[in-house]
Amino acid sequence: MSEPIRVLVTGAAGQIAYSLLYSIGNGSVFGKDQPIILVLLDITPMMGVLDGVLMELQDCALPLLKDVIATDKEDVAFKDLDVAILVGSMPRRDGMERKDLLKANVKIFKCQGAALEKYAKKSVKVIVVGNPANTNCLTAAKSAPSIPKENFSCLTRLDHNRAKAQIALKLGVTSDDVKNVIIWGNHSSTQYPDVSHAKVKLQGKEVGVYDALKDDSWLKGEFITTVQQRGAAVIKARKLSSAMSAAKAICDHVRDIWFGTPEGEFVSMGIISDGNSYGVPDDLLYSFPVTIKNKTWKIVEGLTINDFSREKMDLTAKELAEEKETAFEFLSSA
Repeated sequence: MSEPIRVLVTGAAGQIAYSLLYSIGNGSVFGKDQPIILVLLDITPMMGVLDGVLMELQDCALPLLKDVIATDKEDVAFKDLDVAILVGSMPRRDGMERKDLLKANVKIFKCQGAALEKYAKKSVKVIVVGNPANTNCLTAAKSAPSIPKENFSCLTRLDHNRAKAQIALKLGVTSDDVKNVIIWGNHSSTQYPDVSHAKVKLQGKEVGVYDALKDDSWLKGEFITTVQQRGAAVIKARKLSSAMSAAKAICDHVRDIWFGTPEGEFVSMGIISDGNSYGVPDDLLYSFPVTIKNKTWKIVEGLTINDFSREKMDLTAKELAEEKETAFEFLSSA
């Protein structure tokens, strides 16, 4: 058995965490021989609920869980972390402007970035899920200057998985027959789900998705809007936001950071855009196609970008630049 790793989940009394914690505890994310100390953080009014979550984790009797710590204190939560999964954020309320949402979250992620800086290991891997995820992630990274910014990523894997699933459904194959879809940009309705480099396995052969589907108008229209608006569709149907699928995507994202991506496959995650070759401005937290090896990501190079893609990639970059500007105005005054 290896040494236990310390894994923090914030917003731990919430519904995404409720779907996530069992998978972390049972070895599906960090492997079946990796013991875990699981740290659960939430706000003080949620501590009663969090105690219930703690009881249930104890009652799962999971052999890999060496300890579970439930707290509302940042100095306890962020101490000596190997992995931080930042799920908790201020949710959007009815009649709330995106700007107000940004403002509330800048404050939260500035504090959590500062706590990472002060208490966590410098090698900590930080995954931001709470929305607006890209800008929250950038805020946290900026607030933890001594942790490499490459260690910060935000979740666009749910969008990635949604795109894979739509293609698989349309072609009547399973999702693992589809690979190399890309989510470019922001985890918002301006994201660009791109399948121009994606492949699908049909009758044992790998075919480009455009060739396989022969339906360009669907791929350039309804497919994109379905993926962009899937979160809203789930809320409309369930009256609650995506939790099971979000938790599954977090597991996929973190497992790939930990163990790497399969040969010949790439995945989507929001990362710092510095030095990219796709014309995305530096210093944005933007979703790119990446491969991962030795817990280090690399942007996939050399993909051709047509005019259709270019326009969509620029649009989502523009939104991110505007979000960043708004967030940083609040940051300097916060």
